Amino acid sequence: MHKKLFIPGPVEVREDVLKQMSRPMIGHRGKEASELQRRISDNLRKVFYTDSEILLSTTSGSGLMEGAIRSCTLKKAAVFSVGAFGNRWYDMALNNNVPADKFESTWGKALKAEEIDKTLATGKYDLIAITHNETSTGVMNPIEEIAEVIKKYPEVVFCVDTVSSAGGTKIEVDKLGIDICITSTQKALGLPPGLSICTFSEKAKERAEKVQFRGTYLDLLALYKYIQKKNYQYPSTPSISHMFALDYQLNYILNEEGLENRFKRHIDMAEIVREWAEEYFEVFPEKGCWSNTLTNIKNTRGIDVGALNKELGNRGLQISNGYGKLKDQTFRIAHMADCTVEDVKNLLENINDILSLK
Repeated sequence: MHKKLFIPGPVEVREDVLKQMSRPMIGHRGKEASELQRRISDNLRKVFYTDSEILLSTTSGSGLMEGAIRSCTLKKAAVFSVGAFGNRWYDMALNNNVPADKFESTWGKALKAEEIDKTLATGKYDLIAITHNETSTGVMNPIEEIAEVIKKYPEVVFCVDTVSSAGGTKIEVDKLGIDICITSTQKALGLPPGLSICTFSEKAKERAEKVQFRGTYLDLLALYKYIQKKNYQYPSTPSISHMFALDYQLNYILNEEGLENRFKRHIDMAEIVREWAEEYFEVFPEKGCWSNTLTNIKNTRGIDVGALNKELGNRGLQISNGYGKLKDQTFRIAHMADCTVEDVKNLLENINDILSLK
């Protein structure tokens, strides 16, 4: 039995999107591939509210995260973490011999703009890496407040992991001054996993030109230069199947559903889950930083999360246990991509029935 996914990725993918993945191949060096990539890039610029170039990588979001911190750190990176995926930024820096310091918040707390200001004022750092939406904790950082502080430091390259938020909540890249904004296909964009996406600003390009050892496959400057030189083609073979699906889904998002409608639907779903969580349990993160794409719920009733998920599975549904050290202490319900208000209500009705919640 197929289980409808309410987990932080991969997400439920519509049948018509999946069908695009089975289209016949085209040569990745031909005119058709260039036109496909150019159309994707133009539409992604609309999703990200940016004029910057768009880079695609046949990796998960982690690939472009690693590429960003390696390609654009000349002096030292400041990594601000509010959970497991923020910590991953730091590990990537260390494993690529990139000088970095980590500033970690208590899980469930958001980043404070004044702390970022204090850190950048030291002048030690020329790149900052932040997670916008942390799925391990359910925190969505106040990116607008953070961006205002970072604008005071024009020498700092601003990198943001929006893997679990882009396409589900508004992120105005140029207005915020983000240099590299990263996402991947298997979250709020509503596609299968396998492709990652980022914006790449002129400032990021100029910085990368000064960095000597940027790697090969994940060298963002090499990706950028090849796109310009070869008219929207890539140095290595891209996943054409994902590109077909992404092209199709972007048309749906922009021209059928509409971006503002999509963002509103995500907020509507989030509010339903939060209200339910507050009635029967407790939302894990501090108030004011709750995610629009995923709710992390404190297990105040001491339920057996594994047993709940097993019974949900028998009914064709699946949620997610807490992540890492939060396993069984919390459980997570994702409400992203093409999930609907009706889907969310049905899930909660089933949980109420299983747990005899009145």
